[in-house]
Amino acid sequence: MDLGLTSYKGIASIVGDIINLRVSDVATMSTPPRNRDLAIIEQNGEFFSLAQIIKLSDDLVSLQAFSGTKGLSNNASVRFLGETMQAIYSENIFGRIFNGSGVPIDNGPGLTQEPKVAINGPTVNPVSRVLASRMIRTNIPMIDVFNCLVESQKIPIFSVAGEPFNKFLGRIGVQADADVVIFAGLGLIFDDYYSFKKMFEDAGVMSRTVMYVNLASDPVVERLMVPDLALAVAEKLAVEEGKRVLVLMTDMTAYADAMKEIGIAMEHIPSNRGYMGDLYSQLARRYEKACDFRGAGSVTILSVTTMPGNDVTHPVPDNTGYITEGQFYLHNGVIDPFGSLSRLKQHVIGKQTREDHSQIMNTMIRYYSEGVEAEQKQAMAFDLSEFDHKLLKFSQLFKQQFMRLDISMALEPALDACWVLLAECFDKEEVIIKQVLKDKYWAGTDGKVSA
Repeated sequence: MDLGLTSYKGIASIVGDIINLRVSDVATMSTPPRNRDLAIIEQNGEFFSLAQIIKLSDDLVSLQAFSGTKGLSNNASVRFLGETMQAIYSENIFGRIFNGSGVPIDNGPGLTQEPKVAINGPTVNPVSRVLASRMIRTNIPMIDVFNCLVESQKIPIFSVAGEPFNKFLGRIGVQADADVVIFAGLGLIFDDYYSFKKMFEDAGVMSRTVMYVNLASDPVVERLMVPDLALAVAEKLAVEEGKRVLVLMTDMTAYADAMKEIGIAMEHIPSNRGYMGDLYSQLARRYEKACDFRGAGSVTILSVTTMPGNDVTHPVPDNTGYITEGQFYLHNGVIDPFGSLSRLKQHVIGKQTREDHSQIMNTMIRYYSEGVEAEQKQAMAFDLSEFDHKLLKFSQLFKQQFMRLDISMALEPALDACWVLLAECFDKEEVIIKQVLKDKYWAGTDGKVSA
């Protein structure tokens, strides 16, 4: 039986964007419908919407309608395509913008005849993975100096509504030394979408960028497809073309909320705060696509996860923290050095970077921490020592010279700037760093590093 040509009627119910179809001869089909397969919904002999099978139960097939179900009647028919969603994959996708159905939305040339790659493939065999050992430079000091981004890393940006996390993510996409940047926008308002597009165009990086965008006004079901489309293409580029691919996703909380909405429509029993019980596995399935492939390229995932009410125990950031390898904590307009962590930085610091990197990183954070304590002592009217005043000066200059999000500085000049700041605030004998490194790198009276 040709499932692509056979039309099935018998819609039992329509709940939100979910269509429940009764198919009496499922067991006798030569190619029965499978979970995640696509289907076409037709009404009055005309195309109505693309749909995806999300549940099979005896003779009941549940489908998500990509374009919604408004105006759909129970007399509509369904044609099963017998294949899963596929992403367009060719050299012509660079500089293009696609929606959650994988269709170009930038008014560019059609790509219907281009090769495609299936999404929702299995996670990479661990045998094909190699240990992360290469740094992705971003020219953002709070990342490159203090929490290096490493190839094949999966790491979120934890933040809250109102913080400039999208602007920060866009800067990383523009400045990162990756071969390819794949952007996945989830439930974006149009202004944010336009800002990303303009930022990539103005920086001249669209030629190495592919964008998959689901707007807040687009169907919720397409929001669930965007990460899979982006990651399928990223994996293909890394494995077959040896590309170093950086995947940027925002906002994974909107993605989780879309899963919750669909789950409620499917009458699934919710777990913590209304989210489905498989939230962890659904997130992990996407994040685990991050990989450094043996003899090929790599996929690195950097995603925004907003925390409702700045609550890190919220199910989305809580589950994300168990899966990922650290986090960048964007708080009060800066990357908070105390809340941020890169668990893979030790694989590159001092190995791919300068010999003083580890020592200077630890010293700067230690003195900044002591400077924050000195600020608290001052606020409570305690007497401050001479060294406390030096720490106060250091912490203020550290915020201005390193923590601001608009600062752009390569790693080596940033390390030199650390030495200069230490020399400006402290005597050489006061700074606890290996003497051999101080002798080599300590900044002189002219403000220049010795080395």
